[in-house]
Amino acid sequence: MHIVFEDVFSARDPATLEHLKELSSRRSVIEESINQSSFITEAIAREMSGGLTSHCLRDLQKLEQYLPLLENLIFHVDLVCSNHRVLRWILELQIRWSSALSSSSLFNLRGPKFFQIDNLHYELGMTLYLYAALLRERAIEILPADLVQSATLFREASGVFQHLANEVFPSLQSAQSVERPLEATPSMCTVMSIICLAEAQAVTIRKAEEKGTTVGLLAKLHYGITELLGEATAIVYSNTKEYKDISSSFLEFISSCKALHELRSRKYLAESVKIGEQVGVAVGVLRDALINGKRELPGEESWRSIFGKEIDAAADMLRKFENENEFVWHEKIPSGDELPRLQGNKIANALPYHPKRWERELNFKI
Repeated sequence: MHIVFEDVFSARDPATLEHLKELSSRRSVIEESINQSSFITEAIAREMSGGLTSHCLRDLQKLEQYLPLLENLIFHVDLVCSNHRVLRWILELQIRWSSALSSSSLFNLRGPKFFQIDNLHYELGMTLYLYAALLRERAIEILPADLVQSATLFREASGVFQHLANEVFPSLQSAQSVERPLEATPSMCTVMSIICLAEAQAVTIRKAEEKGTTVGLLAKLHYGITELLGEATAIVYSNTKEYKDISSSFLEFISSCKALHELRSRKYLAESVKIGEQVGVAVGVLRDALINGKRELPGEESWRSIFGKEIDAAADMLRKFENENEFVWHEKIPSGDELPRLQGNKIANALPYHPKRWERELNFKI
């Protein structure tokens, strides 16, 4: 449902009315683009955006034009938020958003489930969540071509999610009885912030691999990702009531990434101890890696394919090391507590998000 701000808020002067109309217009083009309900052709959309060819970049541009206007409206509404007429206006807006993380939204035959919260900070929070999600999508989009920019975008997305968790959604917690999407909870935003940091670190590792970074450090960087995703998992499972409706595919994404980077960490650790002429230890590390890796095989087919290739590579390395140990070194193969423990190194950090507000005075008839 479209939100038409100027039909709800009573403007005292033409400048305020114009601001409200622009808000409605900016929000409408975002809604049409995200819902793919716009009748604008690709060529016109590209021209309107100043020549941007990426659909993701065009959506980011639209959000960057809407958010400062929305921040300004909220600033002025908060000054008079105790006024009964203003409260009634916000109620009449019927601010509703659907959830991409909810299993009930994914499998509802009647269409996505919508959540309504009568609070402008809810509109701000969900818009910012969408902005952060699109920053992450853009980071993935440019990943093969520009590793440095991709890592920066993941860190920017992490910063926006962090801002939501700390500054925006806590203000909605007072309305405990109101059903809300997972995206509108501080803990979910913290989870997403951590995931983006893990993804930024994964991109940094790719750059480090290109530069020939030592295998010992690569092992620590991969395990740092495993530790980050372990933190995200702990948050999800410590809030079972809040996350009872979470999509199983989202949970599998986290667990699959966590297991994949642990496997890669063990492979690099094996290489590291092999370089130190501890071939028996390297064999033990790889055997342990394969046992754990096969136990963690994901169910989703594309993930199974990626995981399978890593397991095959580890198995090939193990055969090579076993043969070398059998014919040359004759070292004892350690297991369990005798094996070296994995150590993590977390180097990615979020880039702080600084809200922008279009500073224009707004006057309402109250």
